[in-house]
Amino acid sequence: MIIRENVLLAPLTTFGIEARAAWHISLESPDDVRVWATETSCESHFADLPAMPLGDGSNVLFARDFDGIILGVDLRGREIVSENETSSILRICAGENWHNTVEFCINNGLFGIENLALIPGKVGAAPIQNIGAYGVEIEKFISSVEYFDTIDKRFITLRREDCLFGYRNSIFKNVLKSRHIITAVTLALSKIPRPAADYADLQRELESREISNPSPHDIFEAVIAVRKRKLPDPNVIGNAGSFFKNPIISTEKARKFIEKNPESPRYPQSDGSVKISAAWLIDHADWKGFRRGAAGVSPVQALVLVNYGGATGKEIVELARDIRLSVAEHFGIDIEPEVNILD
Repeated sequence: MIIRENVLLAPLTTFGIEARAAWHISLESPDDVRVWATETSCESHFADLPAMPLGDGSNVLFARDFDGIILGVDLRGREIVSENETSSILRICAGENWHNTVEFCINNGLFGIENLALIPGKVGAAPIQNIGAYGVEIEKFISSVEYFDTIDKRFITLRREDCLFGYRNSIFKNVLKSRHIITAVTLALSKIPRPAADYADLQRELESREISNPSPHDIFEAVIAVRKRKLPDPNVIGNAGSFFKNPIISTEKARKFIEKNPESPRYPQSDGSVKISAAWLIDHADWKGFRRGAAGVSPVQALVLVNYGGATGKEIVELARDIRLSVAEHFGIDIEPEVNILD
């Protein structure tokens, strides 16, 4: 356990916003987590301060200094805990890099999550957000999630069905918010390739490569190519990936919207509702490429808000608010932030 005081948050987040945390504590083992929650947090200078687990900071925006404790989740390790001829159960510690884990799986003949390549962040963040991309969501492959409950002061393992997964949502964003530190995620992966290539952008990439019967590795490489082409690199320009969720609207509302906007992308859901492309809405409300000082909307991908250098968190929040109001005025549809905003 490493404890630091008055820490800059810009290097710890992909947005690169200049904010500070009162404290930063690196948790490198389950014992560190237990000691922090049961002993260290009770010390006088930590008592009553808010604490926030943070992985790679790829889905968070600090709009102010954080007068509390950032818990850096740095637990490492991967282990196949069981397997048979057709599948494996892989346990991954929360501090492992997500993309590196996807690559590890591909290289070891473990399939299913290749569509989730190049999503930034650590493994521990994956179930919180129920990350998804190119037609695949992580909930399909999660077997269980291990976390330390900071209220009950004990380690708990939740089965997939108890995680209350939804679109970019889970129990960790609601019922267990502010009381969990995820320590490991267990995935159930197949040894039999079942590539998912139905997503339009992915299909076009595979067609451009003249691949009609893609392998999981083909999917992996194609997803990386599409993401690099469509999303700005946070190592080059500050951003947190998709800032807004794709809105899901009712059948009747979708019917009226599509009558007026027949060219808009849409994705029918199993319950009859329809998912609408937030990127299309933002683009057609004339925000794509917009810039206000050091804050802006990517000219490459309308879903991505960017820090051109020196933007404050407040400026990004104000821009997001104006975009949200504009989209609602143009289309009567509310788009919600996907990024966790601390303001």
